[in-house]
Amino acid sequence: MAYNQDPPAETPVIKFKGQDFSFLRDYCLSRGLLFEDETFPAETSSIGLGLLKGHNLSHLKWKRPQDILEGRSEPHFILEGVSRFDIRQGKAADCWFLAALGSLTQSPQHLQKILIDQSFSHQYAGIFRFRFWRCGQWVEVVVDDRLPVLNKEYLFVYPRSNQEFWPCLLEKAYAKFHGSFLNLHYGYLPDALVDLTGGVVTSVDLHSSSSDLVMVVKTAAKAGSLMTCATPPGLTEEATVLENGLVNKHAYTVTHAEQIQYRRRWEDLIRLWNPWGKTEWRGRWRDGSLEWQETHSQRKGQLHENKDDGEFWMSCRDFQENFSSLFICNQFPVSMDRGSMPPERWSQMMFKDHAIPGHQRDMQYFFCASENMESNNVIVSFNIMPRNVRTKNKEFPLTFNVFKVDPQFQHFRERLPSTFFHQFRNPNKGITSQSNYNLTKYFSLTQGTYVVVVSAHKAVEFLLRIFLKMPESDRNLGSNFNLRALKGLNIDASQLQSLLNQELLTGSPGDTFSLDECRSIVALMELKVNGRLDQEEFSRLWSRLICCQSVFQNIQKHSGVFLSSDLWKAIKDADFLAGISVNKGLLDLMTLRYSDHTGRVSFSSLVCFLLRLEAMARTFQNLSKDGKGLYLTKMEWMNLVMYN
Repeated sequence: MAYNQDPPAETPVIKFKGQDFSFLRDYCLSRGLLFEDETFPAETSSIGLGLLKGHNLSHLKWKRPQDILEGRSEPHFILEGVSRFDIRQGKAADCWFLAALGSLTQSPQHLQKILIDQSFSHQYAGIFRFRFWRCGQWVEVVVDDRLPVLNKEYLFVYPRSNQEFWPCLLEKAYAKFHGSFLNLHYGYLPDALVDLTGGVVTSVDLHSSSSDLVMVVKTAAKAGSLMTCATPPGLTEEATVLENGLVNKHAYTVTHAEQIQYRRRWEDLIRLWNPWGKTEWRGRWRDGSLEWQETHSQRKGQLHENKDDGEFWMSCRDFQENFSSLFICNQFPVSMDRGSMPPERWSQMMFKDHAIPGHQRDMQYFFCASENMESNNVIVSFNIMPRNVRTKNKEFPLTFNVFKVDPQFQHFRERLPSTFFHQFRNPNKGITSQSNYNLTKYFSLTQGTYVVVVSAHKAVEFLLRIFLKMPESDRNLGSNFNLRALKGLNIDASQLQSLLNQELLTGSPGDTFSLDECRSIVALMELKVNGRLDQEEFSRLWSRLICCQSVFQNIQKHSGVFLSSDLWKAIKDADFLAGISVNKGLLDLMTLRYSDHTGRVSFSSLVCFLLRLEAMARTFQNLSKDGKGLYLTKMEWMNLVMYN
């Protein structure tokens, strides 16, 4: 089943390994114990022997922060705010994760979703929790605060000033999430970016891209994106420091970009941060360089600090010559060449599924591309739920193609016949970005209906997300309404009625939303069952209303009225209903329910129909154990049908 992206707060949080933080903490507090995590024990198995070759393990100890400090000072979870400079990489080659984390620290509101509010003072029981995103859900990982110390030196991320421990504990939770610290030893930047945000990653090939990098970085920063980059590998597998101060096969955080006047011309600069903490670029525009000394720009003092903190400036030209890729991650795709133009809007379709090779036919997922656009207008992204936390086989377990569906086949909503995939039907080609658990492809498609056809090489659970760029005409719908004005408010049916009749009245003067229709909409969209919509619930409703308005107007263009015979087309065109189908019998009943005596369907009736169809299909999906039927108690049935 497909659905639009829900606000993060509504996404259910999964307890990793079934561990409930509140239960475990309260259990320890009531008995005066400090938590010891049996699922990630204080043993070498949690580290991985491959990381400890050449070390005398007889001196390896696991210590809690207060024991590491030995009474010299008090440990803190966060001390004087969160910063990328709190992070300093240890012996694991997990720069790919730390660079992504360094970028995340520049977005405190997003970082707080992962860190959560916790400390070493209030209700301390030696237990901490962190959240990571995987396959469409946030997963909460619990760890104890025992950290591996060898010869009085911490093995992995160093606590800042030996007092601030949030990076150490977060790294430990991420190692548990992946199975061991060894499994963090070399990885892919896109995987970390997706795990930390649930976003979609745009890859920029720095060797072939002609984009204005300063504008790219500024546009992405304005959109709240995470930005990281990587140097190409060297002659050996190990990361080594080059003569120019850069580290080969290494990940960095992109923290800023700027144009500065230098010798009567403008110089494009980009600022990077190295998770190692001190190793910096030694070329042009390095800290304390002649270029900075000769620059007399008034902004020099704001941009340049000569500190040995791992952060440095370099020219964009040097950046492109020495780095291979730039990765930009956001909740929705960000076009890098729009400059000061209004931001683009995207809709999202999501399909969660299981692939079993040899057990079923290729899986098919339909979508519609809007009017032709100059740049990429469709992005197809797969996120894999790994069964084995570390696999030596780097082959991605899925392959897929995107085919355009000819008009004579467009009545097939569930599955195209085998005759469709004739050899002359060439799949659409796109630009691909691939990592261990994520595969993303960018397309520039003409207007029409398309199908994503997925084949599996091995059994795997996956999340498919299809991002569709909305045409300019759709982006302007409802643009005069400011959702931020509703912050902190709860909207009841009466307030919703007034709002919708002011903002979304589409048809003739008689086509207003009735109070009963608005009560029905509130019941369908609310999650707290209190007769009101909070800001997040209303925001989710608003995105669907805009889609309904577009569907209503597009169908009306052909006949001037919306007839009950057009309901099937409305189901097909509403992107939040993709994957949902109804048979003729049900459609006939809906015609009786939602049209008047002339067969005409009002805009408000169409909204109620489409919202109810989505809600009921999703309710069945959530309640059914086998996808074929469900069992309800009498009271569950009455609550469902009488209220919703």
